Amino acid sequence: MSVDRPAGCTCRDISHLTEGIRAFKARHYGDNHHLMRSLVEDGQAPATLMISCSDSRVDPAILSGADPGELFTVRNVANLVPPYQPGPSLHGTGAAIEYAVRDLKVDHIVIMGHAHCGGIKALIGSAGGQRLPRDFISDWVEIALDACKLHVDNGEGGRREIALAQLKENPFLVERAAIAGSLANLLTYPWLKARVEAGTLQLHGWWFDLDTGDLWQTPPGETTLFPVI
Repeated sequence: MSVDRPAGCTCRDISHLTEGIRAFKARHYGDNHHLMRSLVEDGQAPATLMISCSDSRVDPAILSGADPGELFTVRNVANLVPPYQPGPSLHGTGAAIEYAVRDLKVDHIVIMGHAHCGGIKALIGSAGGQRLPRDFISDWVEIALDACKLHVDNGEGGRREIALAQLKENPFLVERAAIAGSLANLLTYPWLKARVEAGTLQLHGWWFDLDTGDLWQTPPGETTLFPVI
């Protein structure tokens, strides 16, 4: 059954998404209903918390081929983790992390960034004093301002900071540095750090290259990303 759009509406049609739900229902609620039935009766027990970007091009379940119940997912602009700071403010990402770690007992946390991230471009702009004229975005991405303070060898045995102009031309450097910063921020959550130190929780950084389909990952316990796929 299709739903007609109101007269004069110029919004793009999304009826194909309803058809997608219909196909999902046929696949998981028909004769082969065991997976969804077990998830209803037994509840969820995902092994992985995936913290990924809200970008429509990098849906973690689609990219990884995960089945229902495999990923507990948090999606926000630029896949950022704020530092531990409990209090009366609104903490959507922190609440999801806490539930995944303390209640669902996930074994892995993956922070998944990607190339051509609009949130990181906004971050680089903020670092140069050009904040977006928006209500929330700049304050949010500035959680990761340190990702814009990158250094390289100066050729004389010292280090020099990479200019913002160079970072604008090579935003993948900041995208990857922001992942490292979020991995560090995860360890500011005391009950999360305790599980990492006990060996019952592993942290991972992933970066997906939209241009090539390549995946970069951090080795266990590290924050430097390397290509693996």
